[in-house]
Amino acid sequence: MDTDATSEFYLRYYVGHRDQMYGHEFLEIELRPGGKLRYANNSHYKNETMIRKQVHLSESVVREIQRIVEESQILKEDDANWPEPVTGKQELEIVLGSEHISFSTAKIGSILDVQASNDPDGLRNFYYLVQDIKCFVLSIISMHFKIKPIQ
Repeated sequence: MDTDATSEFYLRYYVGHRDQMYGHEFLEIELRPGGKLRYANNSHYKNETMIRKQVHLSESVVREIQRIVEESQILKEDDANWPEPVTGKQELEIVLGSEHISFSTAKIGSILDVQASNDPDGLRNFYYLVQDIKCFVLSIISMHFKIKPIQ
């Protein structure tokens, strides 16, 4: 991967729902060109307030996220046969060089939902990529905003 490729890399993941009891609850991750990572979590569980965090990532960290996306081969997938959003939805948008793709599907409760879909291979690819992205980003946020440094 060349260094110019990271300037044309954009990723946005959203999962959320709206209901009468809690309103709009969601988690959103956005990685913008230049390494700006934005994280938002709006959960009303136990009267929590919205959490917003923002960090700037080094080029090597952005390249690692880009590598994860490329190796997943998610850009070859199509969400036409994935479950339609009903009570909640997930969205994944990726710009990688000249390729731009956007997925929208129902919230996935477990791998069983994936296996029961009309496109289990494609949806499994999406499911595991999203898990990898969330794990990676939450680790970065946790390390960056750690209150007590490890001694």
